[in-house]
Amino acid sequence: MTSQPHDLGQAQARMPDNLTIAREARLWPIEEIAHRLGVPGETVEPYGRGIAKLDLAAVDALAERPRGRYVVVSAITPTPLGEGKTTTAIGLVQGLQQLGHGATVTLRQPSLGPTLGIKGGAAGGGYSQVVPMERINLHLTGDIHAVSAAHNLLAAMIDNHLYHRLGSDLDPQTITWPRVMDINDRALRHIVTGLGPPADGLPRQGGFEITAASEVMAILALATSLADLRRRLGRIRIGTTHGGEPVTAEEIGAAGAMAVLLKEAIRPNLLQTLEHAPALIHAGPFGNIAHGNSSIVADRIGLHGGDYLVTEAGFGADMGAERFFNIKCRASGLVPDAAVLVVTVRALKFHSGRYAVTTGRPLPTTMLAESPEDVMAGAANLVKQIDNLRAHGVTPVVAINAFPSDHASEHAAIRDIAEAAGVRAAVSTHVRDGGIGALELAQAVEDAAEQGSDFHLLYPDEMPLDAKIERIATRLYGAADVTFSPEARRQLDLYQQQGQGHLPVCIAKTHLSLSSDPTLRGAPTGWTLPVREVRLSAGAGFVYALCGEMRTMPGLGSDPAAAHLDIDDHGEITGLF
Repeated sequence: MTSQPHDLGQAQARMPDNLTIAREARLWPIEEIAHRLGVPGETVEPYGRGIAKLDLAAVDALAERPRGRYVVVSAITPTPLGEGKTTTAIGLVQGLQQLGHGATVTLRQPSLGPTLGIKGGAAGGGYSQVVPMERINLHLTGDIHAVSAAHNLLAAMIDNHLYHRLGSDLDPQTITWPRVMDINDRALRHIVTGLGPPADGLPRQGGFEITAASEVMAILALATSLADLRRRLGRIRIGTTHGGEPVTAEEIGAAGAMAVLLKEAIRPNLLQTLEHAPALIHAGPFGNIAHGNSSIVADRIGLHGGDYLVTEAGFGADMGAERFFNIKCRASGLVPDAAVLVVTVRALKFHSGRYAVTTGRPLPTTMLAESPEDVMAGAANLVKQIDNLRAHGVTPVVAINAFPSDHASEHAAIRDIAEAAGVRAAVSTHVRDGGIGALELAQAVEDAAEQGSDFHLLYPDEMPLDAKIERIATRLYGAADVTFSPEARRQLDLYQQQGQGHLPVCIAKTHLSLSSDPTLRGAPTGWTLPVREVRLSAGAGFVYALCGEMRTMPGLGSDPAAAHLDIDDHGEITGLF
């Protein structure tokens, strides 16, 4: 006999939309949230109702307080629709608060690209949101625009350097620094600048990326202080001389002004969840070619501001969590105490290979029918991602993010998979119920954090760059081998010779599969990872390997979210989701 969908799911289907819930929220004065976090009042600068900037002095002011537990939220390989890491991180913090703990969440700042494109907002959902929702998704305190300005200032100074034939013998053919903007616009991926009379500059090929893909954004997230930010900006490589020597932002005189433009942006933004837990939203590095995590300075404040700090890592555990561990934790020196692995029924059904899921379209109706067998058929991806977290000495808690179409038997199947793998599992209804719905998850995380971790990095600094890439691909992705194009091999050898071999690596591949092929589901093995190009982010402090075609400037779809966004005569925004 077929059971009915989970009762909580049926109720969730009748919930108000996210924007309505957010507007009905009663915001506490941001000074009260700052007091709950424990930061001194003089470090808090209000930025309108419910938002504040925290001075970096808060890091030192809290340094003597006890360090809280550090929890990272990741996920299995997601469907194109996502699995709810942000809502789970927010719900978990609210659940920990329900248990009597002081808890803070740190999240990346949403980009206008996805907000106006296909994804919509990124402030959580249902009763696990950070508010004010509209401000978060539309400009917030202007940090992303500051990153755009700093990045484009460097681009302008590069062209000015060429026009006036200043100093460094920069070879125009080697310039790697594009321009950026925070809007999806495929027409700007490849452009020619400097057309017109000589006074309009030197013609050369260029292009735009989305601001989140800027190395400046990665630097903002990894900088530990204003002085560190300034040093990192100076190390940015923008090309080489005609003799092949690196040319940096420092050498063309741009780094100081870039740091000035980022003076306010390096200060974390303080907001609150619907249940008034502190939320630090800061920085938003691109999840494909960078580490996809929020800032180190925000984490340092949150860690000493309560009993728990929960932070989200982008994409699946093979990407976001791996970079959290091997890039962010390596840079910060902070050690995680526990991890959460978000899983959904629909994602495991997707990994069964029996259903097609397309961005912007409803799930197939057959996928919504009760089928614990389909869930079990997709178990390999969950098991592999559990293993990927354990590879770093962290045993995760599996968070079953409940959806309206779920069935109790399907949740039971996920529990069985987790139990067989030797990890805790909890069903969480935080979207419908807020913190109360995340109590089981919060208790499981509390138990895991008390047990602690045996955290270790996946590879040492001294390992050669190509070996680091191979270690990640074979140990975490399930690849049998890695091949390097002649160009990639040349670049790796060059970076090693230039003294960059100690840097961590970031592998830019699809997030829709453990492999480099987005059509391969589950946990594929026996495949080869093709590395076609390797680039250096000298300021951010990592090397990234390009595997396949990576779009750093997205395009709008046939029905972008921007087409549904509007404002009424009273100034109320409509269509934001």
